[in-house]
Amino acid sequence: MPDPLREEQPLTVHHLNQLLLVCSLVLLIAVAAVRISSRSGLPSLLLYLGIGVAMGQDGIGNVSFSNAELTQVIGYAALVVILAEGGLGTKWKEIKPALPAAVALSLAGVAVSVGVTAAGAHYLVGLEWRQALIIGAVVSSTDAAAVFSVLRKVPLPSRVTGVLEAESGFNDAPVVILVVAFSTAGPVEHWYVLVGEIALELAIGAAIGIAVGWLGAFGLRRVALPASGLYPIAVMAIAVTAYAAGAMAHGSGFLAVYLASMVLGNAKLPHWPATRGFAEGLGWIAQIGMFVLLGLLVTPHDLADDFWPAIVIGLVLTMVARPLEVFFSLVPFRMPWQEKALMSWAGLRGAVPIILATIPMVNGIEDNRRIFNIVFVLVVVYTLVQGPTLPWLARELRLGSDSSASDLGIESAPLERLRGHLLSVSIPEKSRMHGVEVSELRMPVGAAVTLVVRDEKSFVPMPTTVLRRGDELLVVATDPVRDEAEARLRAVAQGGKLAGWLTGHGAPGRGRRGRGAS
Repeated sequence: MPDPLREEQPLTVHHLNQLLLVCSLVLLIAVAAVRISSRSGLPSLLLYLGIGVAMGQDGIGNVSFSNAELTQVIGYAALVVILAEGGLGTKWKEIKPALPAAVALSLAGVAVSVGVTAAGAHYLVGLEWRQALIIGAVVSSTDAAAVFSVLRKVPLPSRVTGVLEAESGFNDAPVVILVVAFSTAGPVEHWYVLVGEIALELAIGAAIGIAVGWLGAFGLRRVALPASGLYPIAVMAIAVTAYAAGAMAHGSGFLAVYLASMVLGNAKLPHWPATRGFAEGLGWIAQIGMFVLLGLLVTPHDLADDFWPAIVIGLVLTMVARPLEVFFSLVPFRMPWQEKALMSWAGLRGAVPIILATIPMVNGIEDNRRIFNIVFVLVVVYTLVQGPTLPWLARELRLGSDSSASDLGIESAPLERLRGHLLSVSIPEKSRMHGVEVSELRMPVGAAVTLVVRDEKSFVPMPTTVLRRGDELLVVATDPVRDEAEARLRAVAQGGKLAGWLTGHGAPGRGRRGRGAS
């Protein structure tokens, strides 16, 4: 009987229907897996990889898939979306103090990690130096998807979260350069040439990312699109443009898309909650597709021979290389040892190392399948260990954050012809705006609460109307005070009715200095 997976057949509507059915079932199973992941504390990537393995060889689906080049291309595309979603959700005020430390981890830290891990792979496992260096470089990249998905569920200090998130967005560029260099036939370039290439690509990617993000935010805030649904599409298109422009300019496209998205995410764009939700949905789809495809690429019965080498290399990476990387790179920064210890344990690996392990496969490096298998086992085993234990370690080190103030949901729509803005404000459960009267908001002149929606009923509020959790407010603000009005609302949401009187921010008569309350 002919195998339809191996023989070329004309594509028909029937085949398309079958493909759509399989894809929809996989997505439904993956969405159900999110619930399991949130309950168990496991990073979702393990469940998605499991779905791919179950569908592939040795699994119930018995699908034969071995196209490493296609996996690499799709993985890169998915990573662009994941980095864009992560950048859009990164708050500049949290990540700004962490930038120097994140850059140090992404440059000096990667060098330490590659050297120590490669030495362990060579002397303890017996790999040739080229294969050892490739593995050392591949596993030195922390994964954005794994870091974002786990850290945002763990109440850590903002400095720790900022360093780890920025590191996961920055360290892809030097690692990709090293993996490509080590996977190229012939002698490896001198170390100073690699350092120069890394610095140049980072500089080009950073410049293009910031420029594209700023121009995109400038345009979106001044052009009223005909439909609110176009704003999320435009934001993601700008982010992808940053990646393409950075890559074509021989810079770091990954760094460009992350920085462009971060600029857009902090620019107070119109219809921001809808844009954020759209980006999160695309990020989930990218993760699901990427991890399932990587699971299909692996052959489970081939992993047994490489299991213990992967465990040994993982021990070197986790217990020696990563702590040395963190403590060595952060010497110039005054950080408590508890924070450094947590960051040493929180260097999560995920799909990025597995995707990078396809580079030697595509380039035909000797023992490339073994490299892939070792990386796959290492990522699965140590993510399974590190992810669930991270909250416990944070509590033991007394680094948990007790912040209970929920962020205020504010959506802005430009009223271009009226030179104003319509702010839709949602009051979350733990907001301190609960119990505050409308007059106690002390909105700047030129802004007013015009409508309140409560229990699916809307009414025009009086100055004495008391706001409640779950309320939705409609605020009209003129162009000059739009930012001040939003800052004032956020200040009250975090500090209650006394916000401004005690802190000096947002008090009446202080003009535009109230923006500092946000």
